[in-house]
Amino acid sequence: MNNGTQIIEDMKTLGFSEYEAKAYLKLLEEYPVNGYTVSKNSGIPRSRIYEVLESLKDKQIVFEQKKEKSTLYHPLDPKLLVKKFKKHFNEVLDNLNDYTKRIYLEEQSDNRLIVIKGRKKIMDFLSMLIVDSKKRIVLSIWEEEINDISDVLDEAIDRGVMVKGIYFGKNNRYKELAPHRRIERYLSEKKERYITVIIDGVHVVSGVVSRGENSQVTWTKDAGFIEMSEDYIAHDLMVNLYSQKLSNDEKEKYEKFLDNVRKEYFGFTEEEFKNFNK
Repeated sequence: MNNGTQIIEDMKTLGFSEYEAKAYLKLLEEYPVNGYTVSKNSGIPRSRIYEVLESLKDKQIVFEQKKEKSTLYHPLDPKLLVKKFKKHFNEVLDNLNDYTKRIYLEEQSDNRLIVIKGRKKIMDFLSMLIVDSKKRIVLSIWEEEINDISDVLDEAIDRGVMVKGIYFGKNNRYKELAPHRRIERYLSEKKERYITVIIDGVHVVSGVVSRGENSQVTWTKDAGFIEMSEDYIAHDLMVNLYSQKLSNDEKEKYEKFLDNVRKEYFGFTEEEFKNFNK
């Protein structure tokens, strides 16, 4: 989708019709002009152009100037257009916020488990929660996913939100996240990317994010689920931070011990275990 097509789609979300968006954009490029010229420049049929311009006039987005026997049209300054819509939508959102807060019966204990499917929807939902974060974000996250939320995560850090957790990847730019050891070993066993994110001790999002549109996570505000997720990440953090402190010989013995624990716990056969990357 090129920039021109995208901006028309964006303007349609603001309430413009496609013809209104095209007429306004063409007027920005050349004005003052008559209706015939707007029609020719924009591709809007002449049978429709004056209806479109009249609608834009009613919205005070286009203005007309009578000149001798012709009528010329001027666009609203784009800076004023943006301010106009910001003011309008801020008022709409304030009204919506006030009304919904009055009628929303928020439960003190919410143990519902809500499934969110599709990787893009998951990351968009996660970004929304991070934008609203106040105190603390805890993550167990892969490089592919953190790249998608880095903008909102950076903003959260800038406004003083604490970030802690585990990072799976090679290009960790967050000092707040401890790098997970032995990524190849992890993937050879699990073969999937998982994510767990806890927001302010109120929300937890957890599940598989490596399956594209078939990715699926669970979102809940259940206190028990949140505490369990906190313990999981805290334990993973301790194991990885401790491993970083060891000498090479100590680390080799430590990792061999952990491998044997996993082998016995999951019941891997010798053949399965040998096939895992070291």
